[in-house]
Amino acid sequence: MAGDTGRDHERPGLDQYWRRRIMVFGGLFGTIGLVVWACSAGGDETRQPVQNAAAAATPAPVMPTAMPTVTVTATAKVTAEPEKRDGDACEPADVVIDMAMTREVYGRGEKPQFRYTVVNTGDRACTFDVGPRALDMRITSGSDRIWTRSACEGGDGSAIRMLRRGIPHVGMITWDRLRGTGGCRGERPKARPGTYIAKVKVGDLKVKKQVFALR
Repeated sequence: MAGDTGRDHERPGLDQYWRRRIMVFGGLFGTIGLVVWACSAGGDETRQPVQNAAAAATPAPVMPTAMPTVTVTATAKVTAEPEKRDGDACEPADVVIDMAMTREVYGRGEKPQFRYTVVNTGDRACTFDVGPRALDMRITSGSDRIWTRSACEGGDGSAIRMLRRGIPHVGMITWDRLRGTGGCRGERPKARPGTYIAKVKVGDLKVKKQVFALR
């Protein structure tokens, strides 16, 4: 009996010993599991930057680049005009022409006369044609053309004059009071008394017209 009692006293101490061992092993296993879980979670975090690095390493899409526009400009070849010299033809813009009547009313038998002046305003001396073809005069009455200088004055119709700057050339045109526009040949009738207009035509130059009367 005594031996049994001694064994009963030893058994509770043995049970406590194994309980303590189990608790130690359980804590140890729990600690190991915690470490494993932490490592696995950390592994996910360490893999994430690798994925991001791979994404960052992916080259960005290349946008199409617009090609530069090339403009071809045609260059016109400019030929320099020859330098003007003394004696060359006058430039129309440098010539001023004026005309005046000797009187406003012409009596019976008096021939109307018109004085004209040509002035060169350019920087150099130049030539100008004051002949009847270049410096024409027309006398009209209403819509009726009565007389033209180019048709009735003789010669070749040309009279070249050298014009110095500012020095006028003065000329005179006389009308014989006879009608004449188609060559002034043959018998020509006399102009009737009345009002007439005399106008000088020299290219595109404008000259003031003159109004006069015949008696």
